[in-house]
Amino acid sequence: MSGVDGTGSGRVAGKVALVTGAARGQGRSHAVRLAAEGADVIALDICADIEGVPYPMGTAAELAETARLVRGSGRRAVTAAVDVRDGAELRAAVTRGVEALGRLDIAVANAGVCTIQRWDQVTPAVWDTVLGVNLTGTWNTCTAAIPHLVTSGGGSLILISSSAGLKGQPFLAPYSIAKHGLVGMMRVLANELASRSVRVNTVHPTGVDTPMAAGLGGLGALIAADPGVGPIFTNGLPVELVTVEDVTNAVLYLASDEARYVTGATLAVDAGAGAR
Repeated sequence: MSGVDGTGSGRVAGKVALVTGAARGQGRSHAVRLAAEGADVIALDICADIEGVPYPMGTAAELAETARLVRGSGRRAVTAAVDVRDGAELRAAVTRGVEALGRLDIAVANAGVCTIQRWDQVTPAVWDTVLGVNLTGTWNTCTAAIPHLVTSGGGSLILISSSAGLKGQPFLAPYSIAKHGLVGMMRVLANELASRSVRVNTVHPTGVDTPMAAGLGGLGALIAADPGVGPIFTNGLPVELVTVEDVTNAVLYLASDEARYVTGATLAVDAGAGAR
């Protein structure tokens, strides 16, 4: 097994990566691929359902499976059940992971939730939940990770946004607003952290074939009732959903030294949706 001294092979060999929302879906894919490319992994997930979110969250068993898959690549894994909205709890979990694995070089702020409704059906509870996880939770992840990235001499901070973070997709108001907010967060941090050799970028997928996408109903009916907005959701390439691996390929690139001079970028994995 290669260690944190940089021995071994792979595009992120010898590095340590933090991934939130790692129990399944995109988060598991990012964690497992980074491990396959040589990184040890701190894998975090809430492992509990969230009131008001219309689909189940990842479970402790699923997070354990992510860790098993990471270890199957000969890498080390540290896991914790943590809500990214709780900044103190998150910082403590990240610190424990860094103490166990020795350093931190990559942080992937992936945890997120989505709801679908018209603007006038957005309740205060829905607003607080979606912005709490997607925006505040990402900020908490950044503030937990950055001191360790700086201590390691620099690194890569990757915020998972969405195609809804680059254009105003209807019926996704809290989600789209939060994902737009990540672009501002990324640009501020990219400027502030450049002198410390920390690169900060966002990734913007179109719809991804995950449990989140499968668990969101009602969008089709809303579009059917207002067909003029339908083209906003249409990809350019002939695919409805991309795979988690498609997004992970972008994450791995930004995490690797191949992107050593890439910072402040919005990297779209959207099958051409943003060009429409």
